[in-house]
Amino acid sequence: MSRRNLLKALAASSVAVGVGAALGPSAANALGGALPAAVAPSGGRNRLVPVNRIGIQLYTVRDKVSSLGFRAVFEELAEIGYSEIEFAGYTQGSVGAITVPEIRQLLDDNGLRAVGSHVNLNPGNIDAQIETALALGMPHLGQGGPIAGGYGGPITKGQWLEACETWNQMGEKARAAGLKLYSHNHAQEWAFTTDDPNQRVYDLLWDNLDPELVFFEMDVYWAYVGRHLYPGFEPIDYVTRDPRRFPILHLKDGKANEASGNGYDIIEFGAGSIPYQAFLSQLRDRGQRFGLYEQDNAASVAEPGNALNSLGNARRSYAEISSLRG
Repeated sequence: MSRRNLLKALAASSVAVGVGAALGPSAANALGGALPAAVAPSGGRNRLVPVNRIGIQLYTVRDKVSSLGFRAVFEELAEIGYSEIEFAGYTQGSVGAITVPEIRQLLDDNGLRAVGSHVNLNPGNIDAQIETALALGMPHLGQGGPIAGGYGGPITKGQWLEACETWNQMGEKARAAGLKLYSHNHAQEWAFTTDDPNQRVYDLLWDNLDPELVFFEMDVYWAYVGRHLYPGFEPIDYVTRDPRRFPILHLKDGKANEASGNGYDIIEFGAGSIPYQAFLSQLRDRGQRFGLYEQDNAASVAEPGNALNSLGNARRSYAEISSLRG
């Protein structure tokens, strides 16, 4: 059996477990009852990220999606060993038009599962985005940018609160469809609101987003940048406070750099300074969330001795993530 066919067979046999655990009790019941959590393969008892939960945010390899198309990229990612895909759009640049059902077929052909997507969400498009997510088989639907305002602009406490209300309403729709709506952070969510220097934005989101309707995807790299820029918290404390609110983590690495305004430079996984072994070792519910590798600059940055190739970075990063042990 080829590696690709083996991955297909494994995906087919474990999809009910993986999706059921990710969707939560209500959706698991819809699949035929409560389902067991994903477990590490034999011999991987201390594996920090089970191999059937290692995924990739396609923004990492967006240059390859645009130049080679989803088919070639999915084939390569499956061969590497990735099992989960988080989308960053549904187009493939110069390769030509492709439909959502065609993308779903390519996922199935390669034994891959769609775990979520970064799209710009609002009350006007939430219904259509839910339909797309369901067609692709996603258990989650999310947004990559801040839920209020834009990147780096002044955002008041009132604007964040208004956004929380809107997202709770959209989260109600997502839950009715069997999905989990989620928000992804950058550094600014760890800053303070522009009109209240004592109100950290992430705490405001924590208190005002309904935990039954809206979830978090912590980008661990940006959380550490936030800690550098706006000290006074530890990223892991939010996850351990209520692990259920974090169905997905972005496993993005960064190398400490005092000359950088962020305190870190984004780099392939395993070559940086983010203490992932210590971070993940504090999570007692391993296998209950998806770990997604992302590297914003994978097409333009490579470790010495390696050619510039975002898929090459993805291959080496997969090996590093899968080797993490508690």
